[in-house]
Amino acid sequence: MLKIKSLCLPSAVIQSPMSGWTDLPFRRVAREKGLSFAFVEMILADAVVAGSERTLEMMRSSPADRPLGVQMVGYTPESLSRAAGMMEAAGFDLIDLNLGCPVKKVTCKGGGSAILKEPDKARAIFSGMVSSVNKVPITVKMRLGYDDPSGQEALRIAGIAEECGISALTVHGRTRRQGYSGMADYEAIGRIKKAVRIPVIGNGDVTDGRSAQRLMEVSGCDGIMIGRGGVGYPWIYREAAAVLEGRPAPAAPGFQEIKSTLLRHLELQLFHTPVQAHFLMRRIACSYFKRMAGAGEFRDRINDAGSIEEIRDIIELFEPAVCRTP
Repeated sequence: MLKIKSLCLPSAVIQSPMSGWTDLPFRRVAREKGLSFAFVEMILADAVVAGSERTLEMMRSSPADRPLGVQMVGYTPESLSRAAGMMEAAGFDLIDLNLGCPVKKVTCKGGGSAILKEPDKARAIFSGMVSSVNKVPITVKMRLGYDDPSGQEALRIAGIAEECGISALTVHGRTRRQGYSGMADYEAIGRIKKAVRIPVIGNGDVTDGRSAQRLMEVSGCDGIMIGRGGVGYPWIYREAAAVLEGRPAPAAPGFQEIKSTLLRHLELQLFHTPVQAHFLMRRIACSYFKRMAGAGEFRDRINDAGSIEEIRDIIELFEPAVCRTP
């Protein structure tokens, strides 16, 4: 279990917001396979305030898609505070502030991980967002630092966040400079965990139950946030939860279960995003079969498919290559 202010989650394993991935079909499949808490794709606070139709579409949910969080990236205390109040009114169960995005178009404007360099600005943002909501937890997701791998920037920001009433922190064990290269530093996450009293969720390089357990053991964190490990493998949530709770890990899915889950994903994509389904399913389908022999040929055929119906046929007919000895 993971408790964040008044929000009690049955599992300490949650899914990170990921642009271009964690849409409603992704979340519905993930929840059917054991995920208890997820975020919509990261949204821009300024777009929320402006009432952007595209942003409203990204926030779309369903009754089964609960509890649900929203993560925002922004540039000013004013826009982030206003957007936080709007997100609580929209019914989200948790509001997260992104201090981890390494993308240049975000950091060059002073958002994402760039805020790690500006503690006074961070304090103003934290205080404004906390004061703009009534009950919903405000949390922060951040990296270890902008350039400094020691974690001192994150430690400083973590202390300010706790002082301002932030309910929990998620720490990705890399700096902005690292991007997604190298290995996440779980010991540095642990130093932040020891420095604050609010829950700390660890993030980085969790691809299965064993890596989730290692992150928890090394860092002593309260929860695990899964990122890219959930792409094409929604069974990771139940596997990680079982290992962290000391239960035997469930059996890995067989090929037919993987194929049927992918076809389920396709139908949900077609239902919720009919216009974009053909384009989106090209990479989604490849992510499910990426570990299998014959994945390269499958990818080529999917990328050449001219319709969603053709993609469905390719999936249904696919069989992993088998090496035969003469």
